[in-house]
Amino acid sequence: MLGIAFIWGITFVVVQEAISRIAPFTFNFLRFGLAALLIFLFLLFNKKEKFTLKPLFKQLKVGSFLGLLLFFGYALQTFSLLHTTPGKSGFLTGLAVALVPIISYFILRQKPTYQGIIGVILAVYGLYLLAFTGVTTINLGDLFALLCSFAFGLQLVYTGKYSSQTSVLYLVLAQLLTVAVLSGIFALIYEPILRLETLSNSAVIVALLITSIFATAFAYIAQTFFQKSASPSKVALIFSMEPVFAALADYLWNGTTLSTRSIMGCLLILIGMLLAEIPFLRYFSLLKQKNQKVNM
Repeated sequence: MLGIAFIWGITFVVVQEAISRIAPFTFNFLRFGLAALLIFLFLLFNKKEKFTLKPLFKQLKVGSFLGLLLFFGYALQTFSLLHTTPGKSGFLTGLAVALVPIISYFILRQKPTYQGIIGVILAVYGLYLLAFTGVTTINLGDLFALLCSFAFGLQLVYTGKYSSQTSVLYLVLAQLLTVAVLSGIFALIYEPILRLETLSNSAVIVALLITSIFATAFAYIAQTFFQKSASPSKVALIFSMEPVFAALADYLWNGTTLSTRSIMGCLLILIGMLLAEIPFLRYFSLLKQKNQKVNM
């Protein structure tokens, strides 16, 4: 999971450069379409299990639902950037970290631990320090970003709910196909027709190859597989490391200076994630019991 956050974080710089040359819905159509094609080809030439349409149709209902949530997340994030600052959009989108434990409680009946709650609070405050550059009035873009966080939060929770009940590859294939189709429809409605010279641009090609292979096909297969054994709340906290890796990549790639505020934000997100991963309270309890036995 941390590896996925790392991939998403470091590819942010590559995607940002590509988006300046190609419209976002068109880019997502190509990105998710190529990722779906890769998974399809893997299933088609898989010697252990012959590809058939039956399991794909079986996963289509759940996969299209997850894909719809994922598409809304990306679409709302894109629209939010038209009306608000990247910092506010990033922070409000990152609130999915705090929303996932609440959504999990109502949908999965999973109660968050005290340690997990503290971790979420630290991570959210870290996101605020990392992304927010100032307090301004609330606008339409902020609302879109907040709805985006709900979409990503729901996608995480429902992936956790259905991942153990279905075939991972077919579920991810159905999900990615849904995002590709919806992105293609929105690209036709809202964006100019893709030109050949744009598609032949080296920055666009590199971004599409990296994101489709690693940040989409591999990432969503891994996420779906590992969510069989990890709670959505824990996954959300681990994924909160994405902006930390993005900030580090921006520093290493573009030489963007990290302020003291940004570094503090990164550290708080890291501490929040560690609180979710390491059961400190259990260790302290075991250590206390061991000391009591020694004293006896």
